[in-house]
Amino acid sequence: QKGVAVTESDMTNRSVGLGGRPDRDGHVTLDACIMDHDSRCGSVAFLEDIQHPIDVARAVMDKTPHVMLVGEGAQKWALENGFSKVDYPVPLPQVQKDYEEWLVKSEYKTGVNVENHDTIGMLALDASGRMAGACTTSGMAYKIRGRVGDSPIIGAGLFIDGDVGGATATGVGEAMIRTAGASAVVEAMRRGASPEEACYDIVQRILKKHPGVEGMQVGFLAMNVQGEYGGYSVYNGFNYALRTQDRNEMVDAKYMRTWE
Repeated sequence: QKGVAVTESDMTNRSVGLGGRPDRDGHVTLDACIMDHDSRCGSVAFLEDIQHPIDVARAVMDKTPHVMLVGEGAQKWALENGFSKVDYPVPLPQVQKDYEEWLVKSEYKTGVNVENHDTIGMLALDASGRMAGACTTSGMAYKIRGRVGDSPIIGAGLFIDGDVGGATATGVGEAMIRTAGASAVVEAMRRGASPEEACYDIVQRILKKHPGVEGMQVGFLAMNVQGEYGGYSVYNGFNYALRTQDRNEMVDAKYMRTWE
């Protein structure tokens, strides 16, 4: 939760938090989810004007019998439970300028985000072997208003099983939703695959079942409860931060293809 909140606070990030790019109607909407070792989880989607959607997702997990709140209802509940709207304009001025230029060039037509990342996902394992994960995003730039990707969907953008491990995803969210991507990675680890092998398996499956994803980035990161980790992506350029007792570095994930 605290780790991904750092990225949500970064106003220079254009795919996470309120510094992100808006939908095609000019609204920045945020999605996030959190899950713990015991399968407790919370999620928000289509949330506006609140800086830390991951904190709202955590509150949904801790304070309600539900898993997911969306849109106006999510914002209303958040405001009733101690959260506040930000006091600065959203989109940010530079983002608004970029959006207005996009409107002229695109003729209001939504495309698919082919950027390397559109999400921040994090997996954490403590000294006792308990795991948790979080995922947050502002979603695809200039998406159709109301579109929600994989990031707030438990089993697609994030999944944790305390007996096995966890996985999170980034890239074209529709591909992860169609394959229940993060859950599929965890189930592959349950069957004996290493984290890297499990990520490779789902990337291969996505390409086989959804050839329209070709030319777009999809990446997965996984860790088992033994602390083994790995990642895999469709294209090169997907990397992840690794922090252990004796390591603190960026790791380049293996990949299937290179960008032309």
